[in-house]
Amino acid sequence: MKKNKLRRNIFIISVFVFLYLPIFILVIYSFNASKMNIVFTHFTFKWYKELLSNTTLIEAFRNTIIIAVTSTVISTILGTISAVGLNKYDFKGKNFINSLIYIPIVIPEIVLGISLLSVYTLFHLELGITSIIIAHITFSIPYVITSVRSTLNALSKDIEEASYDLGANKWNTFRYVTLPLIMPGVISGATLAFTLSMDDVVISYFTAGPGSNTLPLNIYSMIKTGITPDVNALSTLMLLVVVIVLTSSAVIQSRRIQKRELLR
Repeated sequence: MKKNKLRRNIFIISVFVFLYLPIFILVIYSFNASKMNIVFTHFTFKWYKELLSNTTLIEAFRNTIIIAVTSTVISTILGTISAVGLNKYDFKGKNFINSLIYIPIVIPEIVLGISLLSVYTLFHLELGITSIIIAHITFSIPYVITSVRSTLNALSKDIEEASYDLGANKWNTFRYVTLPLIMPGVISGATLAFTLSMDDVVISYFTAGPGSNTLPLNIYSMIKTGITPDVNALSTLMLLVVVIVLTSSAVIQSRRIQKRELLR
């Protein structure tokens, strides 16, 4: 019994080491004085200062944030509306549409990237930030729909019917009853859409144009010549923001749970 428990703990620790050791090394080397990410020489903040003067990297990061935020907002709105409609109403072709939803999820990204490029060429759409945003919305909507529908399927229809019986119309029922209840699914879908947009390389590679370089594409172009340490500095700052957001979310959630227990 003890041996099985020890093996399980070793396996769990090994998985966490495998996942987080590369991130830890990245953070350490962001403070490395050497430009070569091979040997750690001594501690410095030089690369964080260099980051502020690297206009190419900053512009690529700015483009990435603009694309991710815009595509996430639009795909979350469209995905939520589509999920509610597909969940509540029956119509001809519904099963066919349900099948189409999963195509952008299961097909290889390179196929989707080439397909979108072909469509842009056919309609003479200029490649740039707008074309990337449209592409990211295209592959993000199915993830939002899937996330929201899973929440809707667990929601009892009696709740909405009770709202109608109390005199609320469809809009007020959706706004004050349905939407708050499915909000965890909406947030989950939006988070997934934002994450996928932030680190997309393949689809952005086919749909990007001059002046629309993103951070993943910029880092990808550095692989041949070597990634500079200021990229490590930027990645560390992004990681810090994520940790702060997750910690704040956990604290807020913990306080809400405590308030609910006190009210009981």
